[in-house]
Amino acid sequence: MHQDRVLEAFRQEAEALTHAMSELSPADWQLPTRCTPWSVLDLLGHVCVVIDWLPGMLDAPAPDEPEISAAEYYRPDDRFSPRTNDRRIALAQDRAAGSADGAAFARDFAAAWQRVDQLCRVQRVGRTVRTRHGDAMLLSEFLLTRVVEVAVHGLDLADALGRKPWLTPAAGDAVTELLLGTEHVTAVDELGWSRARFLRKATGREPLNAAEAVQVEQLGMRWLALG
Repeated sequence: MHQDRVLEAFRQEAEALTHAMSELSPADWQLPTRCTPWSVLDLLGHVCVVIDWLPGMLDAPAPDEPEISAAEYYRPDDRFSPRTNDRRIALAQDRAAGSADGAAFARDFAAAWQRVDQLCRVQRVGRTVRTRHGDAMLLSEFLLTRVVEVAVHGLDLADALGRKPWLTPAAGDAVTELLLGTEHVTAVDELGWSRARFLRKATGREPLNAAEAVQVEQLGMRWLALG
């Protein structure tokens, strides 16, 4: 997926999330999410953390060649072990705890993703980065994993708040293409599912019945290991 397209999907989805978070009441920030034990505030903290990795990655030396794709990044190894998940939970809670209130944290999130957007827009196409897990990736492929994080956790936040999903078409299409490949993206429409419903089902947030499981397997779903 071209770097400019992925970056634009990231920008649009992060912007939509910023707008949604700017409208929350103090009580909204403390609502539980399906991502136990995180509250709404904690879950936004996690999204901040996964975006915050990028400036340091861009400052570090670029690997000579990419080694894995965005789909391969989500492989079931130590990065999703109980130990790593415990660390992931703690980092998110620490990030959220540093904010005086929810409104200030929404502004903090906006500043974080806007900084990343600006840094990435001046990078050459084909730029490589090394992730905190040691993977050498194209910047465009790592950015696609950030679109996954912002989009899927945006669904988690919308559900926790009882709101209509704000998933943007650009992000919905980008993540659907990651999961199914370019040739099968429109097949989701033939199933009669919105992009939001498809992503919920593809990430285990909404169960698949037997018939749906067969349909999805026939599309060649790339199942991602998620923390």
